[in-house]
Amino acid sequence: MKKVLFTATVDSHILQFHIPYLKMFKEKGYEVHVATNGTEEIPYCDIKHVISFERSPIKINNLKAIKNLKKIIDKENFDIVHCHTPMGSVVTRLAAKKARKKRTRVIYTAHGFHFFKGAPIFNWIIYYPIENWLSKYTDCLITINQEDYDIAKRKFKAKQIELVHGVGLDTSRLERDISQDEKIRIRKNLDINENDIVCSYVAELNKNKNQLLLINSIKELKEEVHNIKLLLIGEGNLFNEYKRIIEENNLENSIKLLGRREDINELISITDIYLASSLREGLPVNIMEVMYKGIPIIATNNRGHRELIKNNKCGFIIENKEELIEKIYIILNNKDSRNNLTENEKDNVKKYLIENTIKELSKIYNF
Repeated sequence: MKKVLFTATVDSHILQFHIPYLKMFKEKGYEVHVATNGTEEIPYCDIKHVISFERSPIKINNLKAIKNLKKIIDKENFDIVHCHTPMGSVVTRLAAKKARKKRTRVIYTAHGFHFFKGAPIFNWIIYYPIENWLSKYTDCLITINQEDYDIAKRKFKAKQIELVHGVGLDTSRLERDISQDEKIRIRKNLDINENDIVCSYVAELNKNKNQLLLINSIKELKEEVHNIKLLLIGEGNLFNEYKRIIEENNLENSIKLLGRREDINELISITDIYLASSLREGLPVNIMEVMYKGIPIIATNNRGHRELIKNNKCGFIIENKEELIEKIYIILNNKDSRNNLTENEKDNVKKYLIENTIKELSKIYNF
């Protein structure tokens, strides 16, 4: 029986992005293995390996992870090893060096290089040499945006380099239509009125996601647009910090920290404008979902946002708070512009649908 191994630092990465591909391998008759530093049950996984991956490259556990994963890879003789996440892919490619000399094919998906145009020089000094060195131990390097693909094609030594349109947008949870009465109920439960303008952002509350830009924008904007509301959906290490800032500026009625939610489709359905403030993105699925729903988007200028949002056509790319506020006014005051944005979004997002990425990856897997 043929065997495949998927690796990632944590279970959540596999659960969030790769279940359709595990299912695909099962349907092709493969024995499916998953290796992560976690113990959650993974659908379509025959054998789960717990490996001491650490996100930090300086953690000693990663050396232990290389040793233990190497034993598994050498024993199981996998046909394909597909690795994900920065440290997951470093550990896996080092552990699979010997296996590649036999018959194991090592595939690595870069979900967004840490070095990119405009990245801190530290990122180029640390991460670029590592990726360059490990590329020679990679049979196929998959990138999910054009900027990363161009860098990889010019600089790296992987046997094969491919561009795949993300991890695949699964629209099943987005298909249910939310009635007007239900939207009113959802708003009421959040203490939001029917005529309030709702902006939303679904993301972990951390430095990279940069929600402070949105908080400061709403603080200024609400002086003129009294009925504007911001929903920050997600958990993270800056939750308490943002809560403090919101309270100190008397913004509790304007900005709501909702934490982790399972009703994302419902919350997006009451959203008038989607805001995305991150400093770095590979190819964000949350933006794809909003595009599919046809909601106007204003997003910061980074490679993942630029890849998805054609500026002034499928949304707005902004550089700072002033531009963000300006674009909100444009959307609120120009119905034709808003309609054009949403129609272009729906058309542009089609190539990222899961059925298309499954076809792209099937070719790489030689199915």
